Amino acid sequence: MEVRGPLCVGIDPSPALLADWGLPDDATGLERFSRAVVEAVAGACAAVKPQAAFFERHGSRGVAVLEQVVADARAAGVLCVVDAKRGDIGSTMAAYADAFAGEGSPLAGDAVTASPFLGFGSLDPLLDLAERTGRGVFVLALTSNPEGASVQHARGGGGEAVAAAVARAAAERNAAARAAGAALGPVGLVVGATTGDAAARLSVDLAGVHGPLLAPGIGAQGAGPDDLARVFGGARRAVLASSSREVLRAGPSVVALREAAVRSADACRAALRHSA
Repeated sequence: MEVRGPLCVGIDPSPALLADWGLPDDATGLERFSRAVVEAVAGACAAVKPQAAFFERHGSRGVAVLEQVVADARAAGVLCVVDAKRGDIGSTMAAYADAFAGEGSPLAGDAVTASPFLGFGSLDPLLDLAERTGRGVFVLALTSNPEGASVQHARGGGGEAVAAAVARAAAERNAAARAAGAALGPVGLVVGATTGDAAARLSVDLAGVHGPLLAPGIGAQGAGPDDLARVFGGARRAVLASSSREVLRAGPSVVALREAAVRSADACRAALRHSA
């Protein structure tokens, strides 16, 4: 993030974007789309974020393309956050952990997104395995969809908001990394760039998490780079801003995609006061 700017470019091969690029809505289209994005942003941005659902909708052939995206990103030296939002319990969660954080799994990028709303402790198999294999986990905390507030803003018997409890649990998982002097711990949060003052109102201690903060919502979802500083305040240097359609609609030209990604990364760096 310090070197390439705090931007993560989503790889979201939706039917609409595939059509805009003149590509077929099949595995061939997915592959051409995804490889163009990785080629465009490699060396220019910190990370890419393939949305697993857009690949899974094409069955085994689509999942094979997702595996290729993970491999391509690794070969290109760009970090890969697999946006799978998995969340379950017991042996099922352990199986998801093997898939998305296990050493040697073709679906295991550098990090994965996960849902804690079956209880933060349900994520332990994933968090434990990710830590052992040197990967990260971004846990949903304050999402930008309106429906999320009914769960994330709710308060328990002690008055603590669910989102604040998630942030506190993430901080506890990162305590060892903080004690060891690591810049960031392995457990991050997903906090939408469109959530306004929700973190402040709900007493969500984003700076205290000591982990990376993935911030979707830049561009087409309505948030601009300046919103990042307002939403994240003193935690802004931990923010990895995520933009999908804002960059992707510049395709299919690899050159145009790269130019759009660089513009967005520069704007996010300026808003978050990252050094070049």
